[in-house]
Amino acid sequence: MRNNYLFTSESVSEGHPDKVADQISDAIVDLFLSKDPEARIACETLTTTQLVVLAGEIRCKGVYEDGAWAPGAQEEIERTVRETVKRIGYEQDGFHWESFRFENNLHGQSAHIAQGVDAAGNKDEGAGDQGIMFGFACDETPDLMPATLDYSHKILAKMAADRHSGRAPFLEPDAKSQVTLRFENGKPAAATAIVVSTQHAPGYDEGAKEAELKNYVKGVVAEVMPANLLSDETVYHINPTGSFEIGGPDGDAGLTGRKIIVDTYGGASPHGGGAFSGKDPTKVDRSAAYITRYLAKNIVAAGLAKRCTIQLAYAIGVSEPLSLYVDTHGTGTVGDDRIEQAIKGIKELGGLTPRGIRTHLGLNKPIYQPSAAYGHFGRKPEGDFFPWERTDLVEKLRAAL
Repeated sequence: MRNNYLFTSESVSEGHPDKVADQISDAIVDLFLSKDPEARIACETLTTTQLVVLAGEIRCKGVYEDGAWAPGAQEEIERTVRETVKRIGYEQDGFHWESFRFENNLHGQSAHIAQGVDAAGNKDEGAGDQGIMFGFACDETPDLMPATLDYSHKILAKMAADRHSGRAPFLEPDAKSQVTLRFENGKPAAATAIVVSTQHAPGYDEGAKEAELKNYVKGVVAEVMPANLLSDETVYHINPTGSFEIGGPDGDAGLTGRKIIVDTYGGASPHGGGAFSGKDPTKVDRSAAYITRYLAKNIVAAGLAKRCTIQLAYAIGVSEPLSLYVDTHGTGTVGDDRIEQAIKGIKELGGLTPRGIRTHLGLNKPIYQPSAAYGHFGRKPEGDFFPWERTDLVEKLRAAL
């Protein structure tokens, strides 16, 4: 591993068109899981100027059964979509929660997929698809996340909170951030560059109003980031292209699943390629990515390593994972092979089968929309939400090793 280097991660706000799509897809997941904890959902969303389109495959008791919609179900879906866009804050001519055109093209799940995934007889529930999933944790921040991504998320989350509260009425929903840090001896030492592009009200691209916006953004950065990382040498690029009035789905089309690096580790870890939003937890793209983060975080929290990457692999319709791989990047206090064996020996994990993962983390609940903006990882576990961020395996791992 290199000890001295520059590294950069980016984030996008809840109003970014791709994130609007992610939040809509996960609102549909939550809606169906609230009706049927065993629902099957694969919901994709397209957003563009005054249009939202849903597509995908579903199965849900009381909503869509035997190829037919339950009375009122489609109206409830549309209402859920519009409420999601309203919560984000879009009331613009080019994209307004109340007046955009809406298409629902969801249809029944393939029977051939269902036969591989569903439990039957002596067959346990299988993985919803083949694939590889990665989890990661490091000791760069208290949340055990890469510092560049953690700060990128928190800058935008703070700006969104100020927009919703009225503290920053000149902000509009669409925004992006990027943080570059210089690392010395493997630790964050200085912020060399901060990039923030935010949609704004008319007139905030010149003169005193432009200065007000830029000073506000610098103030947010100062609130979020440790003071020792910022200096007169930190370079700020705030709305570097100039005016940013047209944004959101009106400025650029959005699709579910196009921000997978923002959703995970900001490029600090490998990624298996599968998106999370819009998928129920039988899809291992989602649930196995959550359990690998959970395991990696607990390993770092237990003091067994400073950095940890974990990979799982699955075959569609097969319950047992094909492989488990642990890499502590030379920072482990014990051998990586011993950590692998310790994980396999923890009975509460249910052998890391799809059912075992869902049961241990309690994933068959409507808990997903909050994860669809500002990252799925590094969040605070509260109640049923973000259970993969708990560190309740620390003592078991220490005892096993």
